[in-house]
This record gives sequence, structure tokens and C-alpha cells, in this order.
Amino acid sequence: MTMPNERFYAIRNTREFLVELMDPKKTPRVPKEIRLKAYYCIKHFPGEYDMEQAREEAPEIFGDWDAGIKNRNYTNNTSLGEDE
Repeated sequence: MTMPNERFYAIRNTREFLVELMDPKKTPRVPKEIRLKAYYCIKHFPGEYDMEQAREEAPEIFGDWDAGIKNRNYTNNTSLGEDE
């Protein structure tokens, strides 16, 4: 089961990865096409402010590890978006 803080940090780390992927000094062997795809992915990706807002507005999804338990709204859904 993914905990709310793990989800929060996964999104934050993905953003950092995409930023590094676009930097030729950090990733010199990455093709230009991949850098461009990373740019398009990150263009509307949530930033720090957005993630902090999400954490405040939906703590059971993006909050502290025990926020869902405290609110009794957590789920054990581990699907990757497939229909059940």
C-alpha cells in the first residue's frame, strides 16, 4: 500500500528527475528528443506550491503517513489505474 507521504515524495522526486533530465550538464548523453519530451511532461507538472496545497487539501492522499488513518479514509488500493 502506498502511504500518503510516499505518494507526495514520488511526485516531487519525479519532478526533480525531469528537471535533471533536461539539463545537459547533469545528463550529457540524453538525446535532444528525450529532453524535449521531459520538457513537455514537466510543463504543467505540479510544483512545490501545488504539492503543498494538495497536502493541505487532501491529507489522506498527499499528507503525512498517518493522515489517512487519523481520518479513517485510507484505502488499500494498489492498482495502477486498471479497472477492477
